[in-house]
Amino acid sequence: MKEKIKAIQAHMEQDPKLKKAVTQLKPEKSFWGIAGVVIFFFLPELVTFLWQEELVSWSHLHSLTEPSSSLRWLFTQLEEMFASGVSYVNLVLGSLLLWWAVK
Repeated sequence: MKEKIKAIQAHMEQDPKLKKAVTQLKPEKSFWGIAGVVIFFFLPELVTFLWQEELVSWSHLHSLTEPSSSLRWLFTQLEEMFASGVSYVNLVLGSLLLWWAVK
């Protein structure tokens, strides 16, 4: 099993397509690269943390009063999403991407 993992790792280290994909995935070490990570990973979690109760009550109200069934379903999903609170997976991913960009 260890030999198989080592063979896969060696293949991954030598694969030029994988190297290119990883370099394209890395955020740029510029204002816009870091701002993009902050905007897409940290800002939604901050909004959820600060206004969670208001967002849950707003989506619950709209899920009850919306005439269209598809929009009722959408507001119900929003309510469940905001009720679950802050996504620690998002925060960890954002932190890792920020660390990788600055590194």
